[in-house]
Amino acid sequence: MSKMKTRKPQERQKSWRHRRQGQPAGQVPGDAAGTDTGLRAPWLYGIHAVLAALVNPARRCRKLWLTQETAAALAGRLPAELPPEIVARGRFAEILPPGAVHQGIALLADPPPAPDLADVLQAPPAARRRVVLFLDQVTDPHNVGAILRSAAAFGAGAIVVTERHAPEVSGALAKAASGALETVPLVRVTNLARALDQAGAAGYWRLGLEARAERLLAGAAPAGDIALVLGSEGSGLRRLTRERCDDLVRLPIVAEAESLNVSNAAAVALYELARDDAAA
Repeated sequence: MSKMKTRKPQERQKSWRHRRQGQPAGQVPGDAAGTDTGLRAPWLYGIHAVLAALVNPARRCRKLWLTQETAAALAGRLPAELPPEIVARGRFAEILPPGAVHQGIALLADPPPAPDLADVLQAPPAARRRVVLFLDQVTDPHNVGAILRSAAAFGAGAIVVTERHAPEVSGALAKAASGALETVPLVRVTNLARALDQAGAAGYWRLGLEARAERLLAGAAPAGDIALVLGSEGSGLRRLTRERCDDLVRLPIVAEAESLNVSNAAAVALYELARDDAAA
């Protein structure tokens, strides 16, 4: 393990409300693309995901589809600026992936402008320190969505993924995030190792989560800002990613369990860091 370094991150108060969307399947021909990013706008679905997107000022919402039953259930909770189209439940199959649990609601909305890593690294912390998650080739959109949801619950500042080997921001990811996609920045970078270098230069202590690490996260986390690095469930952290970490840590899991799903591991790790904040 490398020796702990002392850093004083530069304080620069800069608010952030933008996040990036990827290019999903299920487009209606002729629907407009997001002009700020050049990416096609995905159909979002599910009550929590759509309601959160509707109140996000960084989004331009274009079409809202509802079944009659969902429209009645959400009476008074929808913005007047975008009158919904009432459609039969069977129409959703035209725009959504097979098996999508849409709950009778779907929204076509342009992706907001992409966030900048430097901005999110210097954004005001939700607690006494900043926590940013770096995902090393986590490819399942449901896992990334669940991690976004945990990040929102525990006050993490952002999630960083790579342009390749990471899921596009689709309706499925937004549904799994349950509204957190609108509040937690999702940053895409070309090279994760260089992004971790940038985090280190900004004063973040980089902790890689590995099942067989010697030290527990609870005992290794310093008082300063944290870059928490999680690898894929199959291969874990790649060599270059591991080499950029200042320390490797694990969760207090019994040997028989071996490892957790990456989204569950993220939730437990964020809880440990939040509990440490509360005790300080």
